[in-house]
Amino acid sequence: MQGKKRTLKKTVSKKIAKEKSDSTPLSAPKKKRKGNRRTKRLYFGPETDEAIEEFQAEENIEIKQCIYEKNIQPSFGKLVENLIFIHGFSKNHHSYEALKGDCVSFLYENLCKFDASRGTKAFSYFNVVAKNWLIIQSKKRTKNIIRNISINNIDKMNSKDRLQIESSNIQHSPDDYVISSENKEILEEIFLKLKKKISSPNELSCLDAIMTLFNKIDDLDYLNKRAVFVYLRDISGLTPKQLSVAMSNIRKHYKEIKQGNIEYYSLFFI
Repeated sequence: MQGKKRTLKKTVSKKIAKEKSDSTPLSAPKKKRKGNRRTKRLYFGPETDEAIEEFQAEENIEIKQCIYEKNIQPSFGKLVENLIFIHGFSKNHHSYEALKGDCVSFLYENLCKFDASRGTKAFSYFNVVAKNWLIIQSKKRTKNIIRNISINNIDKMNSKDRLQIESSNIQHSPDDYVISSENKEILEEIFLKLKKKISSPNELSCLDAIMTLFNKIDDLDYLNKRAVFVYLRDISGLTPKQLSVAMSNIRKHYKEIKQGNIEYYSLFFI
């Protein structure tokens, strides 16, 4: 009897185990990977480093150009493109393509300066060079935008600029041209009288510089006090101290000349 009970228990346990195995869902078979994952090729990788070294070692100009156009220029273009878009360098420039082309040309000019023996990677070196160049150009462009205002954009002009534009649009009367011509004759007369009174070489050099300055007044870019002094110093060849002393003496001679006819000779100097 005991043997039959044991056999019956074994049979029941086997049926239960079979039922459990039949009710358990089968898991999906795992897919086997075929080979390694495909790695994305870097736009400025070891191939570019090798091309730069090959470019520097090559002496034939045509071969160098071929190496640059095929293996280096695309990397430079992508490098500059990323810098422009990441840092927003194209905001202050009219043309993105022109900015990119100028920067790539600058990198080409600096190819010979890269030295791989120092342990620096080509990407790090040219990334810094390109970024610094773009920063400088962006600052220059910003300064030009601040300094220069379109003549049609009157709203952004100050009162002084508006007055200058308005005065330039006014046609002078014939009387103004006559007065200007007479003043020029008076000025030349003053110069001749001053030249007869002075004898110092420094004073003569200073007076000649003043006469040259008045004759070329229309060709000068700036006419503030500091600029006039610099012009006179460059024309006369005198030091600032010599020029100041000579101008003081010439002013004394002018005051003597003016005493004879104050109204006639008081047009230019006080």
